[in-house]
Amino acid sequence: MHPTEPPFQRIQFYLTAHYDCSYLPGRQARSQVATPTHLIDGDAYSALIRMGFRRSGQFTYRPHCEQCHACVPVRVEAAHFVPNRTQRRCLKRNQHLSARFLPLDFKDEHYALYRSYLGSRHAGGGMDRDGPDQYTQFLLSSNVDSVLVEFRDGDELVMVSVIDQIDDGISAVYTFFDAARDKDSLGVYGVLWQIELAKRLELPYLYLGYWIAESRKMAYKKQYPPLEGLVDGQWQVFDA
Repeated sequence: MHPTEPPFQRIQFYLTAHYDCSYLPGRQARSQVATPTHLIDGDAYSALIRMGFRRSGQFTYRPHCEQCHACVPVRVEAAHFVPNRTQRRCLKRNQHLSARFLPLDFKDEHYALYRSYLGSRHAGGGMDRDGPDQYTQFLLSSNVDSVLVEFRDGDELVMVSVIDQIDDGISAVYTFFDAARDKDSLGVYGVLWQIELAKRLELPYLYLGYWIAESRKMAYKKQYPPLEGLVDGQWQVFDA
C-alpha cells in the first residue's frame, strides 16, 4: 500500500531530525511520522501498522535511517504458534494471575510500577526520569482502539500492558512489570498472554514492533515462531 492511496489521502508524512539511536550505540537515527494524529483512525492505523509503523502516545512513526536498515518490523502468526517447554512452564507458573481490561486512565499504582521497572531495567536511559506527564503522554494518550491490561497476584499489581487492536491483530505497545520477580518471567508471560488473546479474538497476528539483530533488548522476539518480518516491503517468514 502506498501512502497516497486510501486511507491515506489526507495524511502527511514528515521526517524528524537525526537523534541518538536508542538501540545501537554510536549511531544516529531518524523517523518518519504520520500526521495529523486526529485523522489516523482505525483503518489508517491498521494499514500503517502493516507498513511497519508503531505508536508512541499519539505519534505514529517508523524508522527511516538513510544508512541503516537494522530495524525489522516483526509479527507472530498467532494461530500457528506453539509454546516450547520453557514457555509452557512459564504459562503454568503464572496461570494464577488475574488479568483485567481497563481504560487508559492514570493510576498512582501503575505509575509507581512503571518507575520501578524503568529504574531496574533501563536505568540511565532517560525514560527512568519520566514524570507523570511523560508517562501519560507515552502510554495513556491514544486516538485508536487501545486498552490497558493489569495483571495481579491476589491484590498485588505485578504487570501492566498497553495494547492496540487493529483489523488483523494486536499491536503490543508497551509492557512493564515487577522486575524483582525474575523467576516468574513476567515479560515472557506477557507476550504469551497476548498471543492467546489474539487467538481468542480470532485475529491472525501479534505485532511486536522491531527486531534488531545487534540489540540484546530485541533478542527475545526470536522465541515466538513462526515470526514474520517486513523485508523490502513484504511480510515473509523471518528466520531471525
